[in-house]
Amino acid sequence: MNIHEFQGKAILKAYGVPVQEGFIAENGSQARLVAQSLKKHLGAETFVVKAQIHAGGRGKGGGVKVAKSIREVVELTEKMVGMTLVTPQTGPAGRVVRKVLIARDVYYPGESDIKEFYLSILLDRARSCFVIVYSPRGGMDIEEVAHTAPGDIFREWVDPCSGLHEFQVRKIAFNLGLTGQANKEMQNFVRGLWDAFVSADAQLMEVNPLLKTSDNHIMAVDCKVVLDDNALYRHPGPAAMRDTTEEDPIEVEAEDNNLNYVKLDGNVGCMVNGAGLAMATMDLIKLSGGNPANFLDVGGTANAKTVEAGFRIILKDPNVKAILVNIFGGIVRCDRVANGIVEAYRSIHNIKVPVIVRLQGTNAEDARYIIDNSGLKVISAEKFSDVTEKIREALGK
Repeated sequence: MNIHEFQGKAILKAYGVPVQEGFIAENGSQARLVAQSLKKHLGAETFVVKAQIHAGGRGKGGGVKVAKSIREVVELTEKMVGMTLVTPQTGPAGRVVRKVLIARDVYYPGESDIKEFYLSILLDRARSCFVIVYSPRGGMDIEEVAHTAPGDIFREWVDPCSGLHEFQVRKIAFNLGLTGQANKEMQNFVRGLWDAFVSADAQLMEVNPLLKTSDNHIMAVDCKVVLDDNALYRHPGPAAMRDTTEEDPIEVEAEDNNLNYVKLDGNVGCMVNGAGLAMATMDLIKLSGGNPANFLDVGGTANAKTVEAGFRIILKDPNVKAILVNIFGGIVRCDRVANGIVEAYRSIHNIKVPVIVRLQGTNAEDARYIIDNSGLKVISAEKFSDVTEKIREALGK
């Protein structure tokens, strides 16, 4: 689960990780109060207004601005809230900004002895362990550093059983070229970030830029945190941080109906039960000359309600030219799925694309009888060869 920058910073701060202080505002009035508070309690003279969306590259898209007065904070907030922010990670459609983070500017004017670093913790599936990726060249162009100067990207692998060792912490601070107080603070920062990563059951914690101020303090200026969905039941606080307005509304609807759905860019909608069968079905569509439009798993307890919800979700994609239902009846009975298909077809009324149905397993013969005698424009298939042929016909191949 993705969360906003301000939420990620709250998690880091709870584990003693120093962060750039700031608060959320959704309109100009709130922005004024936040800026006044930062000035009163932290002595802030300049401020940073940062759009809060689930995408990186906000600075390049105009979503991060410096304000030199409280009046500018208000003006920038009113301009940003409601705008559609387009960044390299949002695609051309962009994301609507609904709130901004107003923070104290830590890039003190006239002081040049500051340094930006990059540091992240994530899972290395190939090695079955965690990896800390870091670089002495942080900032907006870290992706370019990886391409043009890969030698400036360091990695430290961490065994999940033994955890992070002290020699690794010291090595990271040394490779970043830090000495004295900055070195000690960086070591504390790495320890805190690791504790936050493990304790929050995160999949990713990325701090960029990680700043060394002119007076040798270390803090997170920006951060990206991705939490493991499968562990959210253990963290009711972070689970409540979910912002569904930042997610694909179709995927949110699918989750509300207990469906596993991922939108793809193809032209054949898929409805299956089981992830393995879903992958095989998508391969089958590719072999038939089509492209899968989605991954949709109705699970092992499919019924008329879930099948109808699946059809409605698939049909919201205007690129879908045909729908393939491929169900193996193990736990679920095929005749129950067939009745669900018929009920869904009659309930929706606007299914204008060919629907190809392959039902195998428990009560498969009864299911085919139901489909074939429904009087609806549903095409029954038995073998994989039948499926490929029907898909080609539906797509005019």
